[in-house]
Amino acid sequence: MGGVATAADDYTQAATSLDAGQAQIAFTPTTAALYVDVHYTVAGQGQQNFRMDLSGGTWRKTVSGLSSGTVVDYWFTYEKSGPQYDTPHFSYTHGGSTTPAVAAPTFSPAGGSYSTAQTVTISTATAGSTIRYTVDGSTPTASSPLYSGPISVPSSRTLTAIGIKSGLADSPAAGATYTIGTGQVSCTTQPDVPDFGPNTRIFDPSMSSTAIQAQLDADFNAQKDTLTAQMANRRIAHLFKPGAYSVHDDVGYYTSVAGLGQNPGDVVINGAITVDAFNESDQGVALQNFWRSAENLAVNPIGGSNRWAVAQAAPFRRMDIRGNLQLYPASYGFASGGYIADSKVSGQTASISQQQWYTRDSNLGSWAGGVWNMVFSGTPGAPPTTFPNPPETTLATTPVSRDVPYLYLDSAGKYRVFTPALRTNASGASWAGGSTPGTSIPMSQFYVVKAGDTASTINAALASGCNLFFTPGIYHLDQTLNVTRANTVVLGIGYPTLIPDNGVNAMQVADVDGVRIKGLLFDAGTTNSAALLTVGPSGSSANHAANPTTLQDVFFRIGGSIAGHATTSLLVNSNHTIIDHIWAWRADHGNAGTWGWTQATGDTGLIVNGNDVLATGLFVEHYQKTQVIWNGQRGRTIFFQNEMPYDVPNQASWNRPSGRNGYAAYKVGDNVTSHEAWGLGSYNFFNVNPSVSAYNAFEAPNNAGVRFHSLCTVSLNYQGTITHVINDTGGVTPPGTVPVNVVSYP
Repeated sequence: MGGVATAADDYTQAATSLDAGQAQIAFTPTTAALYVDVHYTVAGQGQQNFRMDLSGGTWRKTVSGLSSGTVVDYWFTYEKSGPQYDTPHFSYTHGGSTTPAVAAPTFSPAGGSYSTAQTVTISTATAGSTIRYTVDGSTPTASSPLYSGPISVPSSRTLTAIGIKSGLADSPAAGATYTIGTGQVSCTTQPDVPDFGPNTRIFDPSMSSTAIQAQLDADFNAQKDTLTAQMANRRIAHLFKPGAYSVHDDVGYYTSVAGLGQNPGDVVINGAITVDAFNESDQGVALQNFWRSAENLAVNPIGGSNRWAVAQAAPFRRMDIRGNLQLYPASYGFASGGYIADSKVSGQTASISQQQWYTRDSNLGSWAGGVWNMVFSGTPGAPPTTFPNPPETTLATTPVSRDVPYLYLDSAGKYRVFTPALRTNASGASWAGGSTPGTSIPMSQFYVVKAGDTASTINAALASGCNLFFTPGIYHLDQTLNVTRANTVVLGIGYPTLIPDNGVNAMQVADVDGVRIKGLLFDAGTTNSAALLTVGPSGSSANHAANPTTLQDVFFRIGGSIAGHATTSLLVNSNHTIIDHIWAWRADHGNAGTWGWTQATGDTGLIVNGNDVLATGLFVEHYQKTQVIWNGQRGRTIFFQNEMPYDVPNQASWNRPSGRNGYAAYKVGDNVTSHEAWGLGSYNFFNVNPSVSAYNAFEAPNNAGVRFHSLCTVSLNYQGTITHVINDTGGVTPPGTVPVNVVSYP
């Protein structure tokens, strides 16, 4: 998080006309800056974010598409001697002059289609300003109605607002359109037996096992190699219609394997669904077995055991393993996983060489193993809490959970998406006693996103009331995807990858009830985005306890495939959001030129500003500043896995504004009075400069309402150190890749 610029003598700035359609914004810091980002809106429309270009000590950005009288609202984020600062807003009128301006108003909930009347709050980031508004879409003036509190919107209308403050220019006008009740449009885009595109394989039990196996093997051979497939653009989904199959599916990169039954037992694999250290280059370890999944299947495993030796971003959901489950490679080499939810394993689940693991709402015959941090919630058959020896942490139930939406075939052969019901204090798989409770949505209410779709076509589908079903592929976005309708489902299979271009934010969700996002990979573009995914606008205040937004198997990548840049990966402003299994990763390896301290930049993986947010299965790695910042009240995290950035060039470039060494992996905001977390591990491997150290991995205010359970730090191969575990508690990481444990804090 940046500070606020307090003195204009830090910089000078200007916006000047270049020609009839272009202006140049310039920023000259008095102290040389490592970077300067400019944020701007043109005529009050969508925010743009760019890393400015440096020349002769001045950072510059050209804004095009202007006409006489067009108003540009802009502000800056700049680095100064390590810390990051934000400037006030400035206003430029094309052909006019530059004066500081009030920040444009924002609306909560955001504009969109709603089935019932809405109560709308308007705010501006400029303290001491007033807001004038209209409800008919006209541009407000200083004599328009004065905003004094929430506005009732009982029927369809457009709200428009400006911010006013003495001594500053008026803000640009901002608007939000609300479609209420009978005016709400409905999606009727898709047939109930849609075309899922060329990268989705659909298998039928009437097909020969030989033919199915040949397709599985061909896909695996294309997706298996760690050196060539890990950062490639191929995406695949294997979908099995209800029935029994005698096949084995070796699962490579960017491959989703799923059954199309309503419950896991509707599709039975007499064979295996396998991940192992497949390649000679893996040298027997599974530390890079990312981006693959298995879901909604029953397996009668060959030899009695199914192997799923994975690292991050490899969920194992709604699986019925009728035997044992092995979470380690056949070589017994290291693995760095992982996540199980809503599953049953009749035999033993063995982690053995797995460094960490989280299991939620599942049924296990038994469990064996544990290296540093093994966490369970709502899982009968899990071991009791014995942290740190062995390092097991168990909660009897999961406070709030809701399993993923998933595709299935109904009895008429039509495709539908099932949306499981919300559970409180859950224990065991949702289908353990019968069918998963919930509701079903026909495919006619989805827009199926395939090759050739653009941000424009996707946003048009959202605006028409559609849910989204992303098929396997790479999707470049030249505008932000705006999810504004309550209960929208955004479901992906085969690791569909969303890449924002030109510095836009990839996706923004309004402060509405019940949005479900599952199965997407956000890959930062080569121009810096302020955030890849934002849930709720700043200042979101609605109560979503009865129907929260859920983010599940949503992954973020900065660098590795392309030289990506994003200041924040995930920003959660909405209250009660459930973050259920994310991996936010700033790359520590990948294609040449795409990773490194300056080649791939990202400050923070997750910022939580909403209250009552729950994270179940949180993986955040290698960001360059504080990696998780939790500002909301009553937040809870069950399982956290982190690695500090490997590539810190020197201590001075990575010290906190306070001067302390390094940045914390997980920081609870200074004003937070209630927060609780269980099972947290942070590891360091400063291989670029092993003299680097971090003062602590976890940072939190000292009060009785902020509590931590089962924390550990580890120096991997003793490349640098972490001095304390949390605040000033816990010793320095020793040689020998040995954890330092804190059972509880305070």
